[in-house]
Amino acid sequence: MADSNTVTASRSASWVSAARAAVVFILLCGGLYPLVITTVGGVLFPHQATGSLIEIDGKVVGSELVGQRFEAPEYFHGRPSAADYDPFSVGGSNYAASNPNLGDRVAEDSRKVAAREGVEPSSIPVDMLAASGSGIDPHISPESARLQAERVATARDIAVTEVDELIERHTEGPTLGVFGQPRVNVLRINLALDDKETTD
Repeated sequence: MADSNTVTASRSASWVSAARAAVVFILLCGGLYPLVITTVGGVLFPHQATGSLIEIDGKVVGSELVGQRFEAPEYFHGRPSAADYDPFSVGGSNYAASNPNLGDRVAEDSRKVAAREGVEPSSIPVDMLAASGSGIDPHISPESARLQAERVATARDIAVTEVDELIERHTEGPTLGVFGQPRVNVLRINLALDDKETTD
């Protein structure tokens, strides 16, 4: 009988210890840790911690991290988006390279871009035809920006050299000098174009 009581007491003690450990880890991992990280992030990186939002005259116009649709000729255009630039339904098309739907879509986009920019389809950079994995990539390659420079300059009645200078100024290098490729943030450079127009 004594052995039975000992086993029961031991099991009760184990459950109590497990419950205490669970409460402690819930408080640490679900409360204290997120609070500390959020606070430290907000203090050290306030811009990034709030979504890298871009404000003009106190009004949020977008985020550096989320691509937007631009179709007017006076603006640089971003990459194709399988998510229609919707940040709440991000994702790629998931088409395999062998999928005929992908080939048809790329061929159609190639014709449109070539006609819009007045170039041969073979000269179009791949990122202007390939949708990103997220569907909301905010960047294009410097080559894709330069492809659009003449159209943008003509639509805004400015010299192509001025647009080329903007591209150079807004070309970001690889992250930490190592990760990724040089890129141009489409929203940033389009805002710079508008700002240039109002200040000239």
